[in-house]
Amino acid sequence: MSVPEEEERLLPLAQRWPRASKFLLSGCAATVAELATFPLDLTKTRLQMQGEAALARLGDVARESAPYRGMVRTALGIIQEEGFLKLWQGVTPAIYRHVVYSGGRMVTYEHLREVVFGKSEDEHYPLWKSVIGGMMAGVIGQFLANPTDLVKVQMQMEGKRKLEGKPLRFRGVHHAFTKILAEGGIRGLWAGWVPNIQRAALVNMGDLTTYDTVKHYLVLNTPLEDNIMTHGLSSLCSGLVASILGTPADVIKSRIMNQPRDKQGRGLLYKSSTDCLIQAVQGEGFMSLYKGFLPSWLRMTPWSMVFWLTYEKIREMSGVSPF
Repeated sequence: MSVPEEEERLLPLAQRWPRASKFLLSGCAATVAELATFPLDLTKTRLQMQGEAALARLGDVARESAPYRGMVRTALGIIQEEGFLKLWQGVTPAIYRHVVYSGGRMVTYEHLREVVFGKSEDEHYPLWKSVIGGMMAGVIGQFLANPTDLVKVQMQMEGKRKLEGKPLRFRGVHHAFTKILAEGGIRGLWAGWVPNIQRAALVNMGDLTTYDTVKHYLVLNTPLEDNIMTHGLSSLCSGLVASILGTPADVIKSRIMNQPRDKQGRGLLYKSSTDCLIQAVQGEGFMSLYKGFLPSWLRMTPWSMVFWLTYEKIREMSGVSPF
């Protein structure tokens, strides 16, 4: 064995396989953040489905009978009507999703930043490059994770279906994957992928771009160092911007993924994300696109903070350079 090969074997795993290590580290950080904030995601999804105008075409009386609720009343209603643990209904596919999604987007963004676009000699990274990198990273990560996101959204609505007297669609996560695959084939697992990647592009333009830009601005232009204070301030900014940019696309994505489908897997309510957007605005008003914004923001901010603080810390503990 040659000397270089022997030296490579002695290197830490994080240095021998940097991309795989970053993928796993981001997946771990995302799991922690998801478990901590998932009840807010469930509440947000329920609010986004509330008063869905397109259901009237199918003669769905549930739309007329379901009471309008705010964030707190929706969360309390889930606890009272379904049980406290139902606040984590759908958390398993959500964790699956974030391991794939977060791993994919983080590795892609850093690869684009370090290899494709490159930083300047003074470590400055132009905003336009960060925007493009963030959007591309979101698209790739979300496309890979679409099947798990589809299952998550549909399982989050199972408790509501039970209260409306409708039969449950799934017995568990693996049954959901199997049923969707049997009814719609491989293509069925990517139902709603267009609005999904549109949302991911906007969210990551807000999250990755804002975090990276704010963090490096603070490090290069203020007395703050690359520490927990800088990470916390950057993640607060990224969570707010991501929520503002991503909520409308999130509403459209959730409705398309949750709509009933025919035997060929085609949606019965919406022909496309544009059709869903038009129906929502015409039937419910423009602000319907921001249904669930408050829980989305309240979730995105702590999610972003938990994720980035955890991610930066475990990178440091693993011997990986800061983000």
